[in-house]
Amino acid sequence: MRKLGRLRYDQAMLRASFALAFCAGLVVPTLTRAEAWKIDPNHTSAQFSVRHMGISTVRGAFTKVSGTVDYTPGEPSKTSIDVTIDASSVDTRVEMRDKDIKSPHFLDVEKYPTITFKSTKVEPDGQGKLKATGDLTIHGVTKQVTLDIDGPTEAVKDPRGNLHMGASATTKIDRTNFGMDQMAAMVGTEVSITIDAELIGTSGASGANK
Repeated sequence: MRKLGRLRYDQAMLRASFALAFCAGLVVPTLTRAEAWKIDPNHTSAQFSVRHMGISTVRGAFTKVSGTVDYTPGEPSKTSIDVTIDASSVDTRVEMRDKDIKSPHFLDVEKYPTITFKSTKVEPDGQGKLKATGDLTIHGVTKQVTLDIDGPTEAVKDPRGNLHMGASATTKIDRTNFGMDQMAAMVGTEVSITIDAELIGTSGASGANK
């Protein structure tokens, strides 16, 4: 009976070891050194919302977002963020409105094809999240803005072995500060921006999920 009990104990320990090894392959321990990440464009978008005639909210998104993040857990001051948005990828689900946003009335995408954000400082906000201050360039005008960042999540592995983590960033801007001051009676001047990003460790960036 003792031998049988010992055998069952060994089998249980073996199963537990396999379970731990499997979980370790899916969830990566918190990183403790600087890591370079690329934005996964297939799982990232930049959404915006603005008031129309003061009575409703129109929402849209930019569907082509790229960039890099250097992230050091526990040392946010060493984090840097560099994001580029294809201004012509705007999508509000109304073709005529999209054309107007791309026109010289607003973004003038032929002259200013990209929207960029480059961080100059990243710091904790005192509530468990991060604040990233940096230079936002829209319509050829650069202004300093601060993004409120929720995340990043802990890194996980996909079935191919690529590392992923996610984060969301929000801010508000006054579009007139970026030289887009037309149609103020119809379109609100305050624009809310949210970027939902999925990041891939650069060693596995080529294997991004589709």
